Amino acid sequence: MRWLFVICCLLFASLSHAMAAPSLDAEAVDKVLVLKSERKLHLLSRGEIVRSYRVSLGKQPNGPKRFEGDKRTPEGFYWINWRKISEKYNLSMHISYPNERDRQYAAQQGRPAGDMIMIHGTPRDEEYPEWFFHTLDWTEGCIAMKNDDMREVWQLVRDGTLIEIRP
Repeated sequence: MRWLFVICCLLFASLSHAMAAPSLDAEAVDKVLVLKSERKLHLLSRGEIVRSYRVSLGKQPNGPKRFEGDKRTPEGFYWINWRKISEKYNLSMHISYPNERDRQYAAQQGRPAGDMIMIHGTPRDEEYPEWFFHTLDWTEGCIAMKNDDMREVWQLVRDGTLIEIRP
């Protein structure tokens, strides 16, 4: 009788864990696509959109990032190359900006290209609730999303995944 109870508990625990984790029916996310004009981040598997999220961009959302401090979100092809838990923005995933083209352009202008462009969540702030951040472009050039959405993206997107950011 104890074995039956143990088996039931294990079955329940494994089903609960399976239900809690987002699933793509064994399809892996192989690309992240950001459409700045639509404020959308799409997760793609084999060219098909499998998840979509609303995002916020840099305070100057039009045009590609050119220099450090321009408050613009980059445009082009990059990689998700590392991640960390951020004290300020919860979970964050680093985008490999600047690429070689970005570095060359900035160098020709005699300015630094900048770095530390992330996909991240929103701050936990008693004065400003999460919905406040979700409805406007407020970052210094990063791509921000609701914390629940960021947790899901964190689970579904591996380091080394291609990210394309379009105007």
